[in-house]
Parts: sequence; C-alpha cells; structure tokens
Amino acid sequence: MAAMQRLVLLLSVAIAASAQGPAVAPAAPTTPTAPAAPAPAAGTTNITGVLAKAGQFNTFIRLLKSTGVAAQIDNQLNNSFGSGMTVFAPTDNAFTSLASGTLNSLSDSQKNALIQYHVLSTAIPMSQFDTVSNPLRTQAGSTSPAQYPLNVTAEGQQVNITTGVVNATVDNTLYTGDQLVVYQVNKVLLPMAIAGTAAPAPAPLAPTKTKGKTPTSTVADAPEAEASTDTSLAAPARVVTLTGGGVVAVVHVLALACVWWGP
Repeated sequence: MAAMQRLVLLLSVAIAASAQGPAVAPAAPTTPTAPAAPAPAAGTTNITGVLAKAGQFNTFIRLLKSTGVAAQIDNQLNNSFGSGMTVFAPTDNAFTSLASGTLNSLSDSQKNALIQYHVLSTAIPMSQFDTVSNPLRTQAGSTSPAQYPLNVTAEGQQVNITTGVVNATVDNTLYTGDQLVVYQVNKVLLPMAIAGTAAPAPAPLAPTKTKGKTPTSTVADAPEAEASTDTSLAAPARVVTLTGGGVVAVVHVLALACVWWGP
C-alpha cells in the first residue's frame, strides 16, 4: 500500500512538470553600444591634404595654416555653392629663391594678404586661361595697379602669371575638381602692394632764364673799349687842327670825326 502511494505521488509530480514546460534560463545583461561615428560628407576637400599628397609644398602649407587661409578655403569649398576656387601653390624651392629675410620682414597682415593673393574666388580650368579678363581679382583685394593685380596669359600649353613684381609660370596641375583647382607655380607671387618698388622721383626742373636782365660778359664791354680807343685818337686830331691849320689837317679831322660819331 505504501509503495502504491509513492508511485501516485511521482506520477503527479511528473504530470505537473510537463504542463509547465521546460525551465528558461535568465537572459544575460546586455551592454549598450556607442553610436557609430558619422561618415565624412561626400565631396569634402581639404587644401592642405591636397598639397601634402603632392609633396614639396611644406612652406606654403605652413603659411596657409598660420594665417588661417587654409581653414577659410576649406570652409568656403565645403559650405557654399559658389563658383569654386583656384589656388596657385609655390613650391618649397620657390620660397627658397626669395631674397633673404623676405618672409620675416612681413607683418602678420601682410603674410595673410600674400597667401590670399594666391587664391582666386573661382575655379578656372587650364583650358580657360586664354579667355579670362585681366587683371584677375584675388582674395587679397583690389586690382588697382599699386595693389593686388594679377594678370594671366596662355601661350599654347604654357600659362604665364605676371604680378608687376615677378613673372611666374604654371608648371603643373596638382588637383582638379568641381569646386577646386590647384596649380603648381615656380615662383612666389609677390604683389605690388607688398613688394612693389617705389615710383622714381621726378627729374629736377631746368633753371629758368631771368627776363629783362642781360648777364655781364666781355662782349658787352666791347663798345666801351672802342670809345676809349676813339677818344685817344681824337685828341691828337684836335691838336693837328689847331696847330697845323692846313688842308691835310682838316681832312684828318673830318675822317676822325666820322669814326667818332659813326656813319
């Protein structure tokens, strides 16, 4: 009888367990994941990155950064829908060729203007340089002759740049995009406003002649010499007239009188 009771109890427990289903293990705690970093915007351009990739532009890159022009260019390219930009990039050799102390003699504002002078506010492909209207306006400012004029001419495959101080050439195209074109130039573009020579001083005026006054000369004294000579000759004539009393004496007197009084 006791064995029967135990069997019934076991069966009851088994039936109850099967009705509840299999036991579920507690879920493991989850660790929150950090949001993914946003992908860079398509089409962004970095001027210093373009130059660093090309090489041999370390001095220009340093000046772009120190003057704040690099950030300005990047901001204009990536946050506006303008007509793009053109950058003329001098090589390290071009800066080395400058006269000793040229950069050190410039103030911060002049350095900024110098770098801005290498930037145009429009993207100009190489094929369009023969159609541009000179002088070109750079981001440095005025195109007046004594300020920041920039003249670009194309002769076949060669592009020449004239600042009024230096003549440079475009040696290579470093980068071409929809909004940016970067050219390698063989000289630093020095503008007139910074490196222009002073205009030559006007020539002194020629001395003017004084009217109404004749300068003294030996020629002007000649009449007095003739008068002195005539006087010395006239005195003996009078003596001859008084003492000789003859016809010959009278003729001499008349001849000398003609000399004295003139024709």
